[in-house]
Amino acid sequence: MDLVAEAEDEELLDRHFMDSLGILRMGLLEGAESLIDVGTGAGFPGMALALAMPEIRVTLLDSQQKRLNFLAEVIRQTDSQNVALIHARAEDGARKPELREQFDRAVARAVAPLNVLCEYLMPYVRVGGLMLCWKGPGLTEEMEAGRRAAFLLGGKVREPEAVPIQGRDWEHLILPVSKVGPTPKMYPRKAGTPKTRPLG
Repeated sequence: MDLVAEAEDEELLDRHFMDSLGILRMGLLEGAESLIDVGTGAGFPGMALALAMPEIRVTLLDSQQKRLNFLAEVIRQTDSQNVALIHARAEDGARKPELREQFDRAVARAVAPLNVLCEYLMPYVRVGGLMLCWKGPGLTEEMEAGRRAAFLLGGKVREPEAVPIQGRDWEHLILPVSKVGPTPKMYPRKAGTPKTRPLG
């Protein structure tokens, strides 16, 4: 369905599945009962984590119905009982009472710069939970604005952790952001604004 870039099978496995599941070695999901993947695309990392950890309730949110149709078929074929699908933009979903500050973890992979991601994800995370971002080597350039944005949204940026994949020299990182206080009601701003006028 052309949801990910073309690649050889082994590279596809490493670039998407192993990269998504690398977080399991870090302990960042310990104690989590619920997780939302914002902008899930083809289901990375959320669907991969749902299959690996059936004890966690996973919500996959995306703005494109085509992607959700694909994931509905994956859920059917894998008989996954712990996955829910939501069709919405990140900013709109975060204003729904049943979603706002309801998740132990909010995750995103290859979605947006850190300061934009903070506004997309932090409103979904309960106080005491974590926002987890999959990032590449460009993270260093995003950190200053990302820290400021996280602070405005009730978050505190922690140190990134490397996700090594055996036999690959990719610089993949997981950046945890702790939710230390509630997100102000003014955030997220209306759909499109976080991208065109990012915080930080």
